[in-house]
Formats: sequence, structure tokens, C-alpha cells
Amino acid sequence: MRLTKRWVAAACLQALLMASAGANVAFAQETESQQSIQPTGKVELIKDGYTFTEGPAWEPESKTLFFSDIPNTSIHRVMPDGTVELFTDQSKHTNGILIAADGKIRACQMDGQVVEYEITTGEATPIAGKFGGRRFNAPNDLIVDSQGGIYFTDPLFSAPTPLPQTIQAVYYIAPSEDEEPRVSRVTSDIKAPNGIGLSPDGGKLYVCPSGQAEMLVYDVLGPGKLSPAKTFCHVKQPEGKSNSGADGITLDVKGNVYVTTDLGVQIFSPDGEFLGLVEFPQIPANVCFGGDDWKTMYVTARTGVYRVPMPIAGLH
Repeated sequence: MRLTKRWVAAACLQALLMASAGANVAFAQETESQQSIQPTGKVELIKDGYTFTEGPAWEPESKTLFFSDIPNTSIHRVMPDGTVELFTDQSKHTNGILIAADGKIRACQMDGQVVEYEITTGEATPIAGKFGGRRFNAPNDLIVDSQGGIYFTDPLFSAPTPLPQTIQAVYYIAPSEDEEPRVSRVTSDIKAPNGIGLSPDGGKLYVCPSGQAEMLVYDVLGPGKLSPAKTFCHVKQPEGKSNSGADGITLDVKGNVYVTTDLGVQIFSPDGEFLGLVEFPQIPANVCFGGDDWKTMYVTARTGVYRVPMPIAGLH
């Protein structure tokens, strides 16, 4: 078939337009996949003047934020009007705090046990304090699954030496009506396991070690049954460091993972892709979501407690 110059020119133009359109689609897809998550407003200080703040937890019924001041063995709560009240001054160095779906307050006391706090009196009732006949090292942080079981980390911070449990690991307290709790060790030794969280569907358990740059993820095979650990992501490092880890963790409703690090709160997609960094005036220790729409991110950072509005609601 004989081709005219006009036909060839038209064909070349059409091919060029198609290639350009394809490139634009590819660019849009790449841009979408790498879209960052950033605050929708400024970081605000709620209150300063504590020794070392930890364990932020939002209680939706009373619209209050609980947090601990570990060295002072105290737990405080930020009331709806912004005032801060003392919840208890006998916290036994409570670290992580969680308001579970049933409205009960569970917490990790670094003095060796996981407890439940009575919300009106601040009195603590032990849930579990031993494994294999020995006290835990220093329970740090916790998460409750859909069955009501509790996963918690047990590192070495402020623990007796030698370590009562000899290793640092994650444990599971099975839901039970029995007087004696059913506790199992669900991981092998980890370098300072700290923050812990579950994916929205409960199928992934995230663990943040403070002793390494690699954050871990486990497949949840059943209540208290985990796959071997896999690397979820590598947290970005401050200048001059190569193996600093993370502290606290929380997730949003899309399954994105927020971890507190020396640089700030680093955000990762469910696939471990870096999505953003939220910086604070002090190094953050722990993080949670709250507020009426669950889009306020609360952060405990050394001597202060901060908040910042975010675009995606937190998982609760």
C-alpha cells in the first residue's frame, strides 16, 4: 500500500499523542503512589513541665486524653476545657495506656505487670504479672485484639538485672474468665521491643524495636499465634546515626503506620513505603489519634504533650 506524506505525518502525530497520554497516566500513578501525608494545621503544645511523658490514649466518651509521666509515677488527663487533672500518682511507672473498645483502661506498669484502671477512682487491678513463674521485665506498650486478648511488649528499660525473663519479647494475654491469666510468649528475642499495633483487619501485628532501624511485622495466624517476623520498613535516621529505632506506634483507618522516632513521627503505608514526617519541638515518645473526628494526632514528647490536626482519621 502506498503511503502519502500527509498520512505518515498524521500517524506520527497520533503516536506522539498516545505516548504523551501514556506518560501522563504513568506520572499520575507514580505521583499517587508516592503521595505524602502531612498535617492540616500547626503543631500545638497542650502542656509542658513534666519529666518524661508517655502513653497517650483518647477516651471518646468523656473526650479526654490520658497520658503518663513515668518518672513521677503519675497519670494525667486533659479535660475537654483544656485543663489537666491528675488521674493517679501511684502508677508504678505506667508507660503505655490503651482505651479498649469496651471502654476499659488497660496499661503497662514498668514495675512488672499489665493492669486495668478503674476510670472513676484510678485504682489498678492486675491482669497479669508473671510468665513461667517469674515477673515480667518491664511491660512497655500494648494493643487489644478483636477477641479481647492483649499483646504487649516487654523490653529491658528500667527492668531488674539480670532480666527476670532472660529475653526481651512480646507476650499475649488470652481473654479468660479464669482467675489465673493464660499468658504465652509469642516472639523470640527482640532488641528492645517497644511500640505495638494491629492493622485494621487484625491480620498484621507491628512491633517497633528501639534497638534497630528495622521495624517488624508479623502475620496474625490466630489469637496469640504469629508468623516469623518480617521487616516492615527501615526508619529514616538522624545525621550521624545508622541504627536508631522507634518508640511508639499508632495506625489510621487506611492502615498507614505512624511511628515515633528521633526525627519525629514517621509515616509509612501498609506496604512499608515512606509517606511523610511530622516534626515536633521535642523528640516524641508515643502517639495516638483522638478528637471528635479522630483526626487529631496527640504526641507525648519528653517534657510536653502536643497535638496536630491530620487529614486521615486514626484507627480506634
